[in-house]
Amino acid sequence: MKTHPYLAPDFEVRWSTLTPEAVEADITQALENARAAIGAIKSQDPASASYASTFEALEQATEELSRGWGRLQHLDSVSDNPAQRKALNAMLPAVTEFYSSIPLDSGLWEIIRQVGESGEIAALDPVRRRFVEETLADFRESGADLPQEKKSRVAEIDAELSKITKQYGENVLDSTNAWELVVTDEARLAGLPESAMDAAAANARAKGHEAPAWRFTLQFPSMYPVMQHAHDDSLRREIWEASGRVGATGEHDNTALVHRILELRREKSAILGHDNFADLTLQRRMARTGRAALDFVEDLHRRIQPQFLADCQQLARFKAQETGRPEEKLEPWETAYWAERQRRKLHDLDDEALRPYFPVDRVMAGMFEISTRLFGITIKERETIHIPTGGAAPEGAADAVEVWHPECKFYEIHDAKTGRHLGSFYADWHPRESKRGGAWMNSLHTGAPGEPHLGIIVGNMTPPVDGKPALLTHREVETIFHEFGHLLHGLLSEVPVKSLSGTSVAWDFVELPSQIMENFCWDRESLDHFARHHETGDPIPEDLFIRMTGARNYMSASLFMRQLALGKIDLELHVHPEKWTGADLDEADRQILADYVPPLKTRTPTMLRRFNHIFGSPTGYAAGYYSYKWAEVLDADAFSRFQQEGVLNPGTGRAFRTHILAQGNSAPPDELYRRFMGRDPELEPLLTRSGITPSTA
Repeated sequence: MKTHPYLAPDFEVRWSTLTPEAVEADITQALENARAAIGAIKSQDPASASYASTFEALEQATEELSRGWGRLQHLDSVSDNPAQRKALNAMLPAVTEFYSSIPLDSGLWEIIRQVGESGEIAALDPVRRRFVEETLADFRESGADLPQEKKSRVAEIDAELSKITKQYGENVLDSTNAWELVVTDEARLAGLPESAMDAAAANARAKGHEAPAWRFTLQFPSMYPVMQHAHDDSLRREIWEASGRVGATGEHDNTALVHRILELRREKSAILGHDNFADLTLQRRMARTGRAALDFVEDLHRRIQPQFLADCQQLARFKAQETGRPEEKLEPWETAYWAERQRRKLHDLDDEALRPYFPVDRVMAGMFEISTRLFGITIKERETIHIPTGGAAPEGAADAVEVWHPECKFYEIHDAKTGRHLGSFYADWHPRESKRGGAWMNSLHTGAPGEPHLGIIVGNMTPPVDGKPALLTHREVETIFHEFGHLLHGLLSEVPVKSLSGTSVAWDFVELPSQIMENFCWDRESLDHFARHHETGDPIPEDLFIRMTGARNYMSASLFMRQLALGKIDLELHVHPEKWTGADLDEADRQILADYVPPLKTRTPTMLRRFNHIFGSPTGYAAGYYSYKWAEVLDADAFSRFQQEGVLNPGTGRAFRTHILAQGNSAPPDELYRRFMGRDPELEPLLTRSGITPSTA
């Protein structure tokens, strides 16, 4: 009997069986089964059709396909290789066409609509009624009411978007991996921390370079210490120029893809009756419209611009004072370097002084302690084993959980009171060439009521070197807490309908659980649970803690403005696409962000050619990057309750679990927020936390 490893119902995935050779047969089989399930739904007698035979059946119809395709897409993100990439791309058109066809199937829509508008629905509980409402809205927003010729065009657009956004992401990954810099003159590396030197030397050895040699790449843990610490101006410039070419040259040039993606999104939104893609995308998010999202960004911009410009001027003045040269604009490859030097002088704080207190395993353990106390859960690590793809498991490994890479770990979460298994997750924290950049959380399996969920958290943090523990920057620690917040949102979900479970919420609400977790990286009480010296076990000394928190808002307006700039250009391109059709991307960037970027001697190339959040998937964060700042307003405001009631108060944590983490999309997000806070969100806590006082704003 033929097996289909990608479709196997195993909760703990047997990653070694997921070979490129199995992709076509497995995904083809899943497509056939899903089509048959859809056919059964729409062929039933409308007179006897029910909620269970339509809405519940529809949710179950694609579960097997989602499982297999989700596993393949995950491997594409963390373990890219040519054979697997070829197999995925070969099946991508068929999978995209199938998912696009569901809301455009007239027969299916007719029976779904009839049942959705029947009297049976009124008798359902509120969560299932919301599921019906959301499903009907999904169908209509995808074109269910369109004439057939327009439905066909929407399907064609979806297919092309899936193909070219995948190509966009591959171009970013491939052009990132195509560049390296091997330095053999140690003098060029003056100023670099020991941790960065050791990592670069180990990287060079791994690539076969004889010592003395130090290899640098465009992966963030490799390049950023150079930009921040290296005294050699030409070295920083070389890396900055290389990063600006990612997705911008030769066979990896994404310019044409950006224009095509924007045009397809514009056309799709017009067919579906919307003025622009932002209005199409945001209609069921908290912002509702592209104009409202732009107003949000522009209002914050107005509030912080004076402080932002003051930050820029002060940095230029500092460089002039330190060098004895006339004050002038900085070059883009100088900003991180001089900002770090100024921070050291103003706050007597060096990022490297904090690294010894953040070994990655201790950070994870402490984060688990905090979450256990707050949310009423327990977390335990399981033994893991890595088996090469297509290989056989060694004897005696029956109890070990299989992982896709030796560095990957596996954990279980249980309810502390009942012992119930709530969920499990994989964690994969360090960069490698087969792995895309950034950090993310995703779901591999959504459990039915009473069943556990399965998720992943992935990052590209500072790796271990020569047997030493991986020591993180404080910003990397925040990233781990951020992704774990997403994970808790998924694994602690108690929603009885899978489609409404976990992180399946409005995009500008989804960052609340993740961003609120970052606050625990700044509080003394919570820090003491995990910020311990990797050799002595001592907590962060009080004087270092004071300097660290004192520097929290150092140049905060500049960091704030960076996020607003990304949200602004994303929204402008999707709200006013007609202005930028065929435009030079760098010139469009200059015009849109004229008041959002620091005044520099050399203008930085646009990041539109490597902006995976916006162009690396058919929708993703497109017209939604503002969500990070939107959710930051929510998290700063919501954390004020923790501050008032006790940062590690279990009662507050349980309330957050009950009203936010467990609820998924079972109710509108503004209603869930009011259940936790007792009121609508307020802006002032974010401004205050960022050091931007009402008088400044």
